[in-house]
Amino acid sequence: MSENTTAKTLTTPISQEDLQDIKAGDVIFLDGYIVTCRDVGHRRVVELGRELPLDLKGGAILHAGPIMQKVEGTDRNGDEKYEVVSVGPTTSMRMEMFEYDFIEQTGVRLIVGKGSMGPNTEAGCKEFGALHCVFPAGNAVIAATEVEEVEESYWRELGMPEALWVMRVKQFGPLIVSIDANGNNLYTQKKEEYNARKETILEDLYEKVRYIK
Repeated sequence: MSENTTAKTLTTPISQEDLQDIKAGDVIFLDGYIVTCRDVGHRRVVELGRELPLDLKGGAILHAGPIMQKVEGTDRNGDEKYEVVSVGPTTSMRMEMFEYDFIEQTGVRLIVGKGSMGPNTEAGCKEFGALHCVFPAGNAVIAATEVEEVEESYWRELGMPEALWVMRVKQFGPLIVSIDANGNNLYTQKKEEYNARKETILEDLYEKVRYIK
């Protein structure tokens, strides 16, 4: 556990055992490394069969197109060095059709993005042991402050939003677990709860507005 007393901290590389007691709806933080990877990165791996230029086994990815700023020096690969200005998550559902295969092929353990994902991701998380988490919206600049350093990058030819930026992070979060390693989906659970309560709530509402014709 970290200095956070109410939330678990995962540190990369993450093992399947690290995820066993984490449930949908829990809040976690991340120490170690997270790599931005969104639409084109997923397509290259799943549709085109290209190998990633780095090992994601036990790692974490972020569905995000960050805003980067060039700084003095070079990174671990000898390329121009960058720092993060803003790193807000993008809509995870765009990667839904790829995520099962992506998890299987890369061994990634933690997927962070915005909004819900569906059955494809649920199956991947359950079968291979992974989590999907949501970074609360509107905190792109705050997220950037939790990046200690951008250590290297790959596939820069794809442009700033689609490149793979390898970020060393400390207490990255809060991350809300939307799909746990048993395939339980927080969004689906809450939707079922809402639907179960909806009719009663609507009946009460109709009574209050019955005078409206």
